[in-house]
Formats: sequence, structure tokens, C-alpha cells
Amino acid sequence: GNAPPGVDPEAFSWFQTVDTDHSGFISVKELKQALVNNNWSSFSDETCLLMINMFDKTRSGRIDVYGFSALLRFIQQWRSLFQQYDRDQSGSISFSELQQAFSQMGYNLSPQFSQLLLARYAQRSPNPNPSIQLDRFIHICMQLQSLTDAFREKDTALVGNVRLSYEDFLSMVVTRML
Repeated sequence: GNAPPGVDPEAFSWFQTVDTDHSGFISVKELKQALVNNNWSSFSDETCLLMINMFDKTRSGRIDVYGFSALLRFIQQWRSLFQQYDRDQSGSISFSELQQAFSQMGYNLSPQFSQLLLARYAQRSPNPNPSIQLDRFIHICMQLQSLTDAFREKDTALVGNVRLSYEDFLSMVVTRML
């Protein structure tokens, strides 16, 4: 059949391929089977769930063809950004590349915090120089943006610090976890 109005024909074709159970919706499992990083590894369950939730307007845990089409555009934008920051064209982002990416995106984060993110999101490997794939880069950036937005709501004077109760902090984090 033809693509619905407002949906790219290529996205529609891919949607039909990815929708393996022919339900008219894409689940986290189907999305995970469809998306790969530069090293051919699958996107993580966490990142797929985060993206499904972002484009799931009905809160059903799955996306329709319109959500899928928007998701593909979203991933393409992130892929372009990822390739821009992957300065050595290795297919993954190293510590120094991550630091540069954060700086260019306007985040003033310490090397220690960037190292913490890298340790948390890098694929487990014996490599002494951990790096992250596209899916983890998207995941980190989405969470960072969401938590930054939450912080800015509290930091109305834009001074870079706020006083929060423990429960306010937990509420801020829980409501921002996509």
C-alpha cells in the first residue's frame, strides 16, 4: 500500500518491515531488532524504550507509523551529530570526543562527570579506552537534556545551583525519566 499522508514512503516501507507481527505498531522488541550501531550491535533495550516512550502519544508502549516516521527523523539528526563528534571516524565516541561534544552542546561538565557517564554507558569490553556507540550517545544526551530542563525550572536565577529537599530531587528525577 501507499504511505499515509505526512509519512515518508521510505519510512513507511521500513515500518512495514519492522512491524513483524503486522499489528500496525512497533514495539520495543521490534524496534531493537531494526536499529543497529556503527559496529552492527543492536541498540540497547534502555534506549529503545526511551525512544518509544518519547514518540508514543497514547502511552501504549508502542508507536504507530507516524511515531515511527518521526523517530527515524530524530535518529537521523542524532546520527549526523554523532558523526560530527566522532572526529577520528572510528564509529564510536571516545572520552575526549564526548568532552568536546558536551562543551559544544553548551554543557559545562567536569572531566570526572564525563568519565562517569562513559563508564556507565560504554559497552563492557577489555578495551582500556572505553567509547560509546550511537544508541548510548542518544541516551546520554536525551537524559542530560531532560534533567537539565528540570534543573533549570528550579534554578530560576540561572546561578548553577539550587537547594532541594531529597524528595524534591527524587520527584525531579522520576518525572524526567522518559
